[in-house]
Amino acid sequence: MKPSKKLIYVFAALLALVVILAVALPYILHFRGLHPDYDGETFDLSGKKALIVTTSHGVLNKPGETTGQPTGIFASEMTIPYYDFLDANMEVDVASIQGGKVPIDPQSFYYFVSAPEDERFLDDDIYKAKVENSFAVAEVDFKDYDLVFFGGGWGAAYDMNDSIVAAKVSDAYYNSDVIFGSVCHGALAFTEAKDKNGGYLVKGRTMTGVTQRQLKTFGIEYTPYHPELELKKAGAIYKAESKKILEPLNTLTVIDKEKRFVTGQNQNSSHETAHLMMKTLTELQ
Repeated sequence: MKPSKKLIYVFAALLALVVILAVALPYILHFRGLHPDYDGETFDLSGKKALIVTTSHGVLNKPGETTGQPTGIFASEMTIPYYDFLDANMEVDVASIQGGKVPIDPQSFYYFVSAPEDERFLDDDIYKAKVENSFAVAEVDFKDYDLVFFGGGWGAAYDMNDSIVAAKVSDAYYNSDVIFGSVCHGALAFTEAKDKNGGYLVKGRTMTGVTQRQLKTFGIEYTPYHPELELKKAGAIYKAESKKILEPLNTLTVIDKEKRFVTGQNQNSSHETAHLMMKTLTELQ
């Protein structure tokens, strides 16, 4: 029995609607707040150096497990700050906790969530070489840089609060004028850093990072360290925006009173965080 013309028309209309929604989805998400554009001040920081620090953990797993869903840094949390710094004529290096190839969450390249800077990265052989051969954190000195930016992603929940990272943050804080920045889980780089009296370096500082609500939104069953909880435990004054129904579309960037730590809530905060770091650097020169 042949399908009626009416049924064919309905099917064609539904198919057309699905295609239209698929094409429009990236624009809808962007309009609602994903990877917002940043039209702020531009900078010329020739002669200055920046470092992007990423996770080395590439699997969502539980203790004792060696396999699981691939993860790593969320691409835009390393591509956006990198190109913001590079376009300001800064020299930009890349380090990861263990060094070598940086694991990138494959989901961050999905067409409806990727940022323009992700596409730029995929066509940039120089940057790709840096990501394939990143410096190990143990091999770099944060004091050699003017800006040090810690990216997030689910991988950072496993290793970004490494004791070596914490020690290097404390050392650079006390022995240089470096400005630190982070987005999302990158804030874990600060939660174990200690002050000269053995207390938490971030105590009393206004900071942000990914919220518990966002973790629940994505249905993540297990990651060992959560920025909102760890920042609060370390005594930071935790701030976050939750105005939008879809938590991953919220964004907030804050800076502490001393202007040494600039932190962004999630991947949507990358541009604003990078630019506020550069603005602060120019003000302190």
